[in-house]
Amino acid sequence: MAIATMPNHRKPPKRRSETVIQNLYKNPKTLFAFVLFIADSVLTAIIIAYVPYTKIDWDAYMSQVDGFMEGERDYSNLKGDTGPLVYPAGFLYIYSAIQYVTGGQVYPAQVLFGFLYIVNLGIMLFIYVKTDVLPWWALTLLSLSKRLHSIFVLRLFNDCFAMTLLHASLIPLFYQKWHLSLIIFSAAVSVKMNVLLYAPPLFLLMLKGMDIIGVISALAGAALVQILLGLPFLLSYPIAYLSNAFNLGRVFIHFWSVNFKFVPEPIFVSKEFALILLVAHLGLLTIFAHYRWCKHEGGLVSFLHSRFLKLQLKTSITSSMPLNRSYNSISGLKLLKREHIITTMFTGNFIGIVCARSLHYQFYSWYFCSLPYLLWRTPFPTVVRLLLFAGVEFCWNVFPSNFYSSIVLLSLHLIILWGLWTGPPEYPYENDKSQVGKKAK
Repeated sequence: MAIATMPNHRKPPKRRSETVIQNLYKNPKTLFAFVLFIADSVLTAIIIAYVPYTKIDWDAYMSQVDGFMEGERDYSNLKGDTGPLVYPAGFLYIYSAIQYVTGGQVYPAQVLFGFLYIVNLGIMLFIYVKTDVLPWWALTLLSLSKRLHSIFVLRLFNDCFAMTLLHASLIPLFYQKWHLSLIIFSAAVSVKMNVLLYAPPLFLLMLKGMDIIGVISALAGAALVQILLGLPFLLSYPIAYLSNAFNLGRVFIHFWSVNFKFVPEPIFVSKEFALILLVAHLGLLTIFAHYRWCKHEGGLVSFLHSRFLKLQLKTSITSSMPLNRSYNSISGLKLLKREHIITTMFTGNFIGIVCARSLHYQFYSWYFCSLPYLLWRTPFPTVVRLLLFAGVEFCWNVFPSNFYSSIVLLSLHLIILWGLWTGPPEYPYENDKSQVGKKAK
């Protein structure tokens, strides 16, 4: 007796291109981000082609690179027309590569920085889409800064590479790839030290997302990056390298200050003013960490105490239990939510911006890309958020800065900071209990 066979009604597997198109159609924000990415790429190309380049630091960068390429390893002898080299070794390697590719010519370097701007934009759009904090139309704000376009393609500042690397280091955090994130973060620090403003919130997140051994190994990996990059200088003139590349006591020129121009110059350059700002910075970080970032853990002190107790408990009984079982049952680690990671990182950096003694025009790149996200983390109405965004952008485009523009900028910063303080804190951990205790990598 013949057995009837059922017809096979399986649909053929979808092609990857078809899946991507369907995902774009189902998620309007992703589609809008893609359109915005293309539109800003065109705008950036137009700016490079038709807006005159402004020479500021490029010649100094190339002079410093020339000295390095000629074999000079004493940082005190690497100078340009704006003064001695004050950036870590990663800066030299990047700009040496740029000089090799462009021959030191401005226009091809502008094209290269145009690509860098687009890469940075793509990274930020990815972060904004994944966190899903802003409405789709508000992504446009990322492309509306005249000053940021200028910093990238008309000024060619090293801040551009530092911040692109910093933003790239945030993506591995989404997937709990802490060691990879710390390596990229350290590479960003090697270009410019302002990236260290992100260090306090990053360290707190590491304590939340990793065990102590993981934290130590990740920090060791970051330190190793600095040692390897600085090795040619550390072996030759270590004091000159460390004192110039990592000089935390620099006093910037009052004339170029965008945020504290209203402060009289004698006070501005004084050690007392610097100390007040440092205390304010550390105080605000501590307050936000205790009452905001660790609120669901009972506060900063309670969180640190619990981590210390778990370390003691794990140390005392690990020897009597299998490694994977002891880890899962004792460490109590949970996966951090993407929104909590980005909110903590962006807010920690913004606190540093508010308390910085001097913000030069290129320093706008340190926090502009986080500004829309921070505004939508405040409880303000949308109209107020947009007015704050426009006000900050306006102040950064006043040249030269003056008494009124600087005091308005500081006031806007303080309003945003107040909004971040009064907004509801998000729950920091993923709700998927099956992920609790998953080993951080």
